[in-house]
Amino acid sequence: MVEKLKKLFFVKKKMTPLLIGSIIGGYFLILLLIAWTTGRKSDNATFFLGNRRSPWYIVSIGMIGSSLSGVTFISVPGWVQTQQFTYLQMVGGFVLGYIVIANILLPLYYRLNLTSIYSYLNQRFGYFSYKSGSLLFLASRTVGSAARLYLMASVLQLAIFDALGVPFYQTVIIAISLIWLYTFRGGIKTIIWTDTLQTLLMLSAVGITIYYIGASMNLGLKGMAQTIIESDLSRVFVWDDWGSSRHFVKQFFSGAFITIVMTGLDQDMMQKNLSCKNLKDAQKNMYWYGIAFLPVNILFMSLGVLLFSFIAQNGIVAPERADDLYPMLAMGGYLPPIVGILFILGLVAAAYSSADSALTSLTTSFSLDIMEIDKMSETKAKRTRVLTHIGFTVLTALVILVFRILNQDSIIDTIYTLAGYTYGLTGSLCLWAIHQISGA
Repeated sequence: MVEKLKKLFFVKKKMTPLLIGSIIGGYFLILLLIAWTTGRKSDNATFFLGNRRSPWYIVSIGMIGSSLSGVTFISVPGWVQTQQFTYLQMVGGFVLGYIVIANILLPLYYRLNLTSIYSYLNQRFGYFSYKSGSLLFLASRTVGSAARLYLMASVLQLAIFDALGVPFYQTVIIAISLIWLYTFRGGIKTIIWTDTLQTLLMLSAVGITIYYIGASMNLGLKGMAQTIIESDLSRVFVWDDWGSSRHFVKQFFSGAFITIVMTGLDQDMMQKNLSCKNLKDAQKNMYWYGIAFLPVNILFMSLGVLLFSFIAQNGIVAPERADDLYPMLAMGGYLPPIVGILFILGLVAAAYSSADSALTSLTTSFSLDIMEIDKMSETKAKRTRVLTHIGFTVLTALVILVFRILNQDSIIDTIYTLAGYTYGLTGSLCLWAIHQISGA
């Protein structure tokens, strides 16, 4: 047993698909156990808002994971090659945006006692605007969550299922079915706990990778900090070039606006806030979530600097795409197997913590905004919600398969960008409504 542990934690070797699959299988059993524990005696109120009993600090931790998709988990460490630490300027803007959300949007949502945040469009602008805003959210979130899961499914296909002879469409069915299994009963009540686990797992993956990178370079904590600070890649502020997209003013205020629109006016993120016991708890959640976002991103970018330092010291040829650096080192036998295992689990956690809440918010918005189940009997409303949840699970799987058929990163990026524009349309509509309601 001791020798096996030594090989897992210290011996550098590539991992087998069987080992990866076993670890992921155990991880999903834990998620299902959480779902079983939290989903008992659940109803629509439980599914949509967790009966408004969610501990604010648990919601805050889980929201970090929801904000960090699988794309972020893989890409942020690679960004430092071209962006250095300048992304932190935008993260600073995020913090300002969270303060605005906590003091303007959350009081409004709680005053109106909303479950779907788009329902106030009906109060202010009428039926057509209400339905249009909801449909824009449904379209953008479906494409966005499918894009994130597509990345995760592609990595799992390469790491596990290709070697086992499992075709990609079956990988997608397995991946999306597991999300449905642990969300279909408890909804938000389950997700706030599973997302907390997945956030901690994701951050543990990054932290342990940093530890082993430092150990491989014979660096302690002080040595790693010095390496990061002295690196040309750790530049944070751009003041001297107004024409640059990375100028502080552009980054900071863009970050604030993006946060207000893509968090404060997004059913996915706000649904968790509305599950808190009261407005005061929801505001505490938003403040601490915003504060925590800064060190979390510093952690990811610090990993990026250390990864580039590691390959330079060891004469390893960098991959063509910087995004591939973290996966290559974690999975390629350059570090002990525990790093690769945690990388896979971190990637799955990052993708699932975004996708599970997206699936739940899609179900919530469609059920309330389109099907209007609040006007139905309890039995019919629950049946409609369950069928809607199944429907969006199937739809997400189909969109992932369409991405696979296209098999062109540029096309997928374009689709994802177009989906992002709907946030702007929805955000503009919602901000106008908020201004009108606040002034009423």
